[in-house]
Amino acid sequence: MWIKRIDKRLVLSKVSQRRVRLYHDDATFGYRVPAKYQLPDYTQEELDNRNANAPLLRYVESVRRHGHRAAQIDPLDLMDRDPVGALDASRYGLQKTRSYPLQGILHTPPSLRPTTPPSTAAPERTETGEGSNVSKSLEEIEKHLMEVYVDKIGFEYMHCPEKNERLWFSHHVETEASSFPEPFEEERKKQIWKLLMRSEELDRFLGKKFPNLKRYGCEGAESMLPALSTLFEVSAKSGISSIVLSLPHRGRLSLLCDPDLLDFSPAALFAKIRGKAEFDPSTAPGATGDVISHLSATRDIPFGSDGKVNVNVKMLQNPSHLEAVNPVALGVTRSKQMELLKSSPKECQLGDKAMCVQLHGDAAFAGQGVVSESLGLSGLPHFGSGGTVHIIVNNNIGYTTPASLARSSVYSSDVAKMIGCPILHVNGDYPEAVARAVDIAFRYRQMFRKDVVIDLICYRRWGHNELDEPAYTQPKMYEKIRGRKSVPEIYEARLKEQGVLTEESASQARKAYNEHLEAQFSQMENYKPKSDMLEGKWKNYVWPAGSEADHHPDTGVNKGELTNIAKASVTLPENFNIHSRLKRHISSRLKSLENKVDFATAEAMAFGSLLKEGYDVRISGQDVGRGTFSQRHAMFVDQKTESCVIPLNEELGESAGKLELANSSLSEMAVLGFEVGLSWSDPKLLPIWEAQFGDFMNGAQSMIDTFIVGAQAKWLKQSGIVMMLPHGYDGAGPEHSSCKIERFLQLSNDSQTSNTHGDINLTFVNPSTPAQLFHLLRRQMKRNYRRPLIIASPKGLLRSPLAASALEDMTPGTTFQPILEGPTNASAKRVILCSGKHYYTLLEALTKSDKRSSVNMIRVEELSPFPYKELEKVLSKDENKDKEIVWTQEEPSNQGAWSYVKPRLEAILYNVGYKGQVRYAGRSSGATTAVAVGEWHKKEVEQIINDALE
Repeated sequence: MWIKRIDKRLVLSKVSQRRVRLYHDDATFGYRVPAKYQLPDYTQEELDNRNANAPLLRYVESVRRHGHRAAQIDPLDLMDRDPVGALDASRYGLQKTRSYPLQGILHTPPSLRPTTPPSTAAPERTETGEGSNVSKSLEEIEKHLMEVYVDKIGFEYMHCPEKNERLWFSHHVETEASSFPEPFEEERKKQIWKLLMRSEELDRFLGKKFPNLKRYGCEGAESMLPALSTLFEVSAKSGISSIVLSLPHRGRLSLLCDPDLLDFSPAALFAKIRGKAEFDPSTAPGATGDVISHLSATRDIPFGSDGKVNVNVKMLQNPSHLEAVNPVALGVTRSKQMELLKSSPKECQLGDKAMCVQLHGDAAFAGQGVVSESLGLSGLPHFGSGGTVHIIVNNNIGYTTPASLARSSVYSSDVAKMIGCPILHVNGDYPEAVARAVDIAFRYRQMFRKDVVIDLICYRRWGHNELDEPAYTQPKMYEKIRGRKSVPEIYEARLKEQGVLTEESASQARKAYNEHLEAQFSQMENYKPKSDMLEGKWKNYVWPAGSEADHHPDTGVNKGELTNIAKASVTLPENFNIHSRLKRHISSRLKSLENKVDFATAEAMAFGSLLKEGYDVRISGQDVGRGTFSQRHAMFVDQKTESCVIPLNEELGESAGKLELANSSLSEMAVLGFEVGLSWSDPKLLPIWEAQFGDFMNGAQSMIDTFIVGAQAKWLKQSGIVMMLPHGYDGAGPEHSSCKIERFLQLSNDSQTSNTHGDINLTFVNPSTPAQLFHLLRRQMKRNYRRPLIIASPKGLLRSPLAASALEDMTPGTTFQPILEGPTNASAKRVILCSGKHYYTLLEALTKSDKRSSVNMIRVEELSPFPYKELEKVLSKDENKDKEIVWTQEEPSNQGAWSYVKPRLEAILYNVGYKGQVRYAGRSSGATTAVAVGEWHKKEVEQIINDALE
């Protein structure tokens, strides 16, 4: 059953574990190993031949391993490469005059096979490919190896950890050295040339019409387009229905506007360049848009003579933070594939229908840490998507930084070797070689469902943008570039020599495309953009700032159902060997249902109730199954077999949604980005990323800045992502205390005087009770729109009896409360406002103080959007407008909520007629989040309490 496959966990030998890591289908759906390139055992004759011809075997293996170092892969011939002595056959004692049997040593293409094999010869093993029963001279063997390994494609695959992969590659490239898989026909050559030509003409047209535009053109890297066209076509013909594409700015406009690729309207592009919005502003209040190098498109691209073979290509929006979009693309791909797997798991394996394609810059691929973080996800359960095809558009330079200063490795692609994936280096001056490299890479991906990298070595005709002068810093490189023809011109000349093109046909094609661009240019003033943000799965959702948005849905659940869910969350199968300490955990949970429940139980009830309503829930992060503070235990591990069980998935039935617990790698940025991708794709999924401690989100800050808080305004992308960031000052020092509340509040677009609730870009809460957390999680799904939710989640309160909630606080008619009052006194002379855990510290001190009757307390549970109406309602009821208003917090004054709260409270006080100012009670400003000396921490706590109460 699908539901049981979710919890499957294998206990394997080290060898088996390695194979599962490399080849697994997915932990969620079991570990089905895709069909691999299986090789029969060597015959005794072949073993004898290998032993007798060990020098030849060493030579062939050396060429396979080192051939790329001499391959003709650099169009500018600027790579500083030493002679490769390992390719010299004489070093291995081989003789030019001798013939050598190839059996068991070298895979042979038709050109090296005997035309009429002797009748006594053993059948050729070309299919499984350890050579055929034939002998050839050393000269013929050398010629064949040089054609394969030292030509326009350099292969790196000998580092792949699995023998089957290495043998598949050697067989594939050695037996089909000059095919694609068949020779290029005239029509295919013309198609490739048209892609190159249109890219060149578009860049020239933009340079002419918009001379001051930074367009980050494709000039020098035009072979990127036939690479993608080939990849889209072979994918469509292999049954892949959805491709998720991510790329930076270089060449983006050429890809977007090509009519055979994404077919984005040139009129829309020209209108955007002229300053018009890329969407209909009336449908998206508060949206800001983005620059042209971040534009996107989605298209069903037809292939085949009848155009009936389609593949949907979705290009994602991206920020200027290079490579940050990579994990987001993986998440989107995973979501698309999971939908197919969920509906037909037996017929569909991971990677069958959806594929991720990522384009990279060379300097960014080598330099950005998110690249290695994302690569590290590729083979992990809960994060795999069936293999990504990476194409590095290698300009040999990063802005003004040469390769020698941009990386410590030989190739920019070397970082990909961390996951043992093959790498194909290809000369961008040869589009046909590029297309063949793509075809090989795709076949490998289909066979092994692993990542593969194509290093497309090209150049950048202009500077980082067209307004730069690159010769300031790279005079020799740009002397060469300016003295050579463009890639389309070089390929066009080849086709003219071959009789595929004529001067007239080429000229006419260029003229026709320019006329098309001119016609589009004349239409740009009248171009009316569309907004397709709420289509497909999102068609029943609304823009959060619109009048139809439901900001306060009913989130209560029947008490009996809550009890049943809570019991189900700790119900284990018979004969399950539970850890002895967890028996007490389970009994405490069940007993709490008679009184008040803690945060973990309320969370389980929120999840379970959503699952029963058909939503899926996914929690990812480090140690989320157990919980960092050993509080969650949504997953139990058998102490003898190490098999896992997720009780909610077992007990709620087949019709319920699924809870996925994705214990992740030690990554923040990539894992959070992955969850963002999931949230973009599926509004019926509650995606939660939980940090071990709140401040661990530091490693994902650029993901927060560029994707979470701005995606709605920039790209009209709604996201229901939830970030749970454990927060609270417990004397744990600078790095385990704060989730940096001040950063999120600074990123909020909430007004300082009022808000309409709907146009706020993020929700930030600091809940102080389990019931509040319960309602927040349910509200996130029950609203008819999606908005990022950041929770400063508790640490010290997780088991606190003071913070526990009664089930009645979660039943129908109850909802999340932006503020909580209490204690209150009619004779109070002071109103203390605070947020989160700090309330209980003050409450404990207040109960021991003689100030109890003179203080009212208000907890601000939701800071963004700020609860103007709720606070005005409470404060306006008070007839005494001379009361002292105090804001108190644990965090230093330059951190936490103080700078955000102060102007908003002052606006409220003015509106309701209070005479005084808001006074601050808390730590003074600090260079660090907290002190790390226990005695100092205690003194600071005492001082804060005194400042607030005295």
